[in-house]
Amino acid sequence: MSGLFITFEGTEGCGKSTQIEALSVHLKKSGHNVSIYREPGGTDIGETIRTILQSPSNLGKISPITELLLFTACRAELSDQLIKPALKRGEIVICDRFYDSTYVYQGIGRSLDKSIIEQLKNMAVGPLKPDLTFVLDLDAELGLQRARSRQSGELDRIESESLSFFEQIRQGYLDLAKSEPNRFCVLDASQSIKAIEALIWQEVQGRFFK
Repeated sequence: MSGLFITFEGTEGCGKSTQIEALSVHLKKSGHNVSIYREPGGTDIGETIRTILQSPSNLGKISPITELLLFTACRAELSDQLIKPALKRGEIVICDRFYDSTYVYQGIGRSLDKSIIEQLKNMAVGPLKPDLTFVLDLDAELGLQRARSRQSGELDRIESESLSFFEQIRQGYLDLAKSEPNRFCVLDASQSIKAIEALIWQEVQGRFFK
């Protein structure tokens, strides 16, 4: 049996980590083997690159193309070392961000050539594609407020971008979801944690465990 690949996307502070953990609990209680990964990160190399990408001390020091290549390198390692083997074992893989983040953050936020992003994606992950992607949609300003409160006022390098940047990111996710309505599920992330959790579990059950 091949596994299931579920990803979570959204702007900063939208609550992905909380909902990933909640979905994992539901799945495990239902008898499924679950693996949770995050981007950037997951592998030794990926975690090292994550530190470079997120460090506030690198604000303004990483060019858009370098950022793209670093994210792509992380994704290649994560896909080959962890995600693909877990799926082959029949596990349900949940990933906090995947290549959709690059289409939005680097393609729209950094205005990089989408054809180059597509080529790099194909090199990094091949035909690997999520079976279901949740977008937790949230007002960009509210998301940044949540991110600040979560981290005692400190923001990482990417979270330190302007409000207009994150407004573009939010719209980018909504446009991406419209382009693949069968894969994406957009949820209002301003709802209560429990309400969102219930909607996610309902969607997963309805799609895969009827």
